[in-house]
Order: sequence, then structure tokens, then C-alpha cells
Amino acid sequence: MAKTNSSNAVLMQFAKWPEAGRVKTRLIPALGVDGALRAHLTLTLAVLENLHRSGLTLQFWWDREVESAPVDAVEVVRAIEHRGLGQRIQQGANLGSRMLNALENGLQSHAYALIVGSDCPSVEPGYVHQAVSGLEHYDVVLGPSDDGGYVLIGARRIVPGMLDGIEWGTEGVLEQTCIRLEKLGLSVGLLEPRWDVDEPEDWARFQLTLQ
Repeated sequence: MAKTNSSNAVLMQFAKWPEAGRVKTRLIPALGVDGALRAHLTLTLAVLENLHRSGLTLQFWWDREVESAPVDAVEVVRAIEHRGLGQRIQQGANLGSRMLNALENGLQSHAYALIVGSDCPSVEPGYVHQAVSGLEHYDVVLGPSDDGGYVLIGARRIVPGMLDGIEWGTEGVLEQTCIRLEKLGLSVGLLEPRWDVDEPEDWARFQLTLQ
């Protein structure tokens, strides 16, 4: 597969600061608080490696400002710094506004901007390049997830409020987003579905990929 021009795109990994009891909470019943924390760290590092291997300009976006990095974040911060990546802070009252603000930031310096969450280890480098290729034809490209959301969003053009009114965390996220974008006159391209890790069965699926 021909590689896309990496200078045209910026790839942004969204992540929560790793703190026990605040991350991967739906895994806690199966893994415990510490186990869910370790799962979050493992997933974050796996996604970081996948996205880094895409060869695109990569930025790491934390979910909020903190006075000092949590002690459990040391391994992730070290991995980010080892790769020479910029670290930024998401801005906005909800996921939609945070993603829109990041996309807008990325499009100030690149033709295409893409976001992947840290619970999406199924997003491999080839999938990222498919998304970039899709942005040559569509204003927005989405990578559907099996649970009704999406594992990736990319844009070459944005409209204020284009991610408003979405019921985040529900099975209707993808459908609502597509309706919203098309209503605002944005063309939307969909990639093949992928999966993310939210529930214990998702974690088990991820474990099988490591064998």
C-alpha cells in the first residue's frame, strides 16, 4: 500500500491521566482497581506504539491539566518523551468540544487532523493511512467501532458546533455524528469497523492479540 504524505497530516492520541479508580472503570469489576489501571497503561502504550509506527506527525493530548504528573504516569510520559512527541491538554466541556478544539488546532498547521483514543489498540498504522487517504475525498472520516461509536475521527474541514448534541457513550454516537455532520454540509467517509476496549470481554479480546 502506498504511504500517504506524512507532512500533510497530524495524528493526535487522546488519553486520560492514569490514576487508580478514574480509568477503565468498566473493567474494575473484573480486574479490580489496580488491574484496571494497569490495563489502561497497557492500552495507552500499545496505541502509542501503533500510532508512532504510522510515521505521521504525532501529538499526545492529556484529558486535563494537572499540577504534576501522577506517579503512575511515569512510564507513559517516558515513552512519549523518548519518541520526542509534544504533549498537550484537551480543552472543552465534553468530548465533542475537546475533539473539535483539537482538530481545529491541528488544521492550523496541517491539511488533515486525526484523533484516536487510547482504548483503541485495533487502530494499526495501515488503518491510519486509510483514514488519511479518505480525507483526500471527504471532509470528515470516521472509523466505526463495534459498539456504535468510533475509534478514529479525521477532518480536513470543520464547522463550529459540528460535534454538538451527541450522546457520548451510547450506541448511537456514530449515527448521530454522521447525521449532524451531513446536516451541516460536511461530506463523511466511513472506514471498516474496528473495536475498542471498554468491557471485560474487550480486554480478553485484546489479550488474545498479544499471544
